Amino acid sequence: MSLETRFADRMSWLLEGAAPERIGVAVSGGSDSTALMHLTADWAKSRGIAVYIATVDHGLRPEAAAEARQVRAQAEALGLSHATLRWENWDGKGNLQDAARRARRRLLWIWSMGLDHVLTGHTMDDQAETVLRNLARGSGVAGLSGMADSVVLPVPELADRPPPVEGVAPPPPRPRSDCLGGISHRPKLLRPLLEMRREELRDWLRNRAVAWSDDPSNEDSRFDRVRARKALAGGNALGLSVEGLAETARRQRRAREALERRAQEAAERLVRIQHGDVIFDRDGLAALEVETRLHLVAHALRWVSSSEYRPRLTSLEGALKETLAGRATTLHGCGMRAGRDGIRVFREFNAVSGLSSVVDGPTRWDNRWLVSGPEIQGCELRAAGEDGLLQMRKLFDPITPGEAPPHASLLAAPALFRDGKLVALPLFRGAVCELEFRPPMGGFIESLLSR
Repeated sequence: MSLETRFADRMSWLLEGAAPERIGVAVSGGSDSTALMHLTADWAKSRGIAVYIATVDHGLRPEAAAEARQVRAQAEALGLSHATLRWENWDGKGNLQDAARRARRRLLWIWSMGLDHVLTGHTMDDQAETVLRNLARGSGVAGLSGMADSVVLPVPELADRPPPVEGVAPPPPRPRSDCLGGISHRPKLLRPLLEMRREELRDWLRNRAVAWSDDPSNEDSRFDRVRARKALAGGNALGLSVEGLAETARRQRRAREALERRAQEAAERLVRIQHGDVIFDRDGLAALEVETRLHLVAHALRWVSSSEYRPRLTSLEGALKETLAGRATTLHGCGMRAGRDGIRVFREFNAVSGLSSVVDGPTRWDNRWLVSGPEIQGCELRAAGEDGLLQMRKLFDPITPGEAPPHASLLAAPALFRDGKLVALPLFRGAVCELEFRPPMGGFIESLLSR
């Protein structure tokens, strides 16, 4: 079966029979994404589907701009529009690879506003490398299931302004969301090459005389993904192979689906939500089988922190053990405490203490709260902190007496200040504004199932 036919079959399966109008393709210029662009162009042409190409220039290598121009030239030769999205605001702190990946997702999310889906060029080789890296880290079912064939495009932390774009502007937005996270349509990120090997894609490009770029960072052994790639390429005494690891991922995805459904059923009995916090019935959580318990708590940490990824399994196990023993812990930008009302997972103050913005209209804060109201223009929106709670006790009554979150949780609640004086703590009665809870993942229970 030809590569073109296999690609068409994969797209039909991924789209579940739906007929999209506009599809985006993320193309770095490497062999995998270049092959994806050409395969998609051929596939879409006969189906009347518009294809838009985007290249993210992270600004980290001098060759990146020339590589983006090469992608643009190939896209235009195929009759496709192309945009270069530039990352310009890295502060030089933290993990560069992680920061670049998050920036890439954010830029593509904004660019894709008017599209039905976005395709990426992850291959079977990438899948095997992901599983091998997660295996080395001691991951459980979630990590060993690798990358999903499709996933709802995560809503990132969005900046106030769109990304710098060179080239053709994206298509007009569909009525799928506002800039504040109210989602009416969420496109999927599709990976149609996960059943294909990198070398067969390169052979296909060579036969078509199509050039691609090689990123030198793909040979830099400082990165664990490169070390995993070299380990697979060199062979090993255990006989680990790309195909074998990819098959492991497929089997673990089946196990993960069963685990998610079990966790969802348990959550319906054991979980309640209070002002953005997740509260577990302590005895019910402790009585669950370990894997379900860990899955539920990991999901709560992601949901409260709006994080794309779970915490490391070893860290999760340690933190949950401490919490069940009655000791307060922090993990993944969240606090966990066992109290009379159960085990509470809440936003940690230190994770949001640096978030601050001046309100000039409806404003999203910590990626999950929407604050609005005519009387708050010019106020500073930030976490309440100790100073805010001291002032709050003199000003406001709880929305529901006796149902206010505990002190540790309220420290991270959104609050409005003017000249250092508390104007409103929206969780409390008497606030001169409106507060809506809009978690980017959606509701807690329904978001337990991978999509």
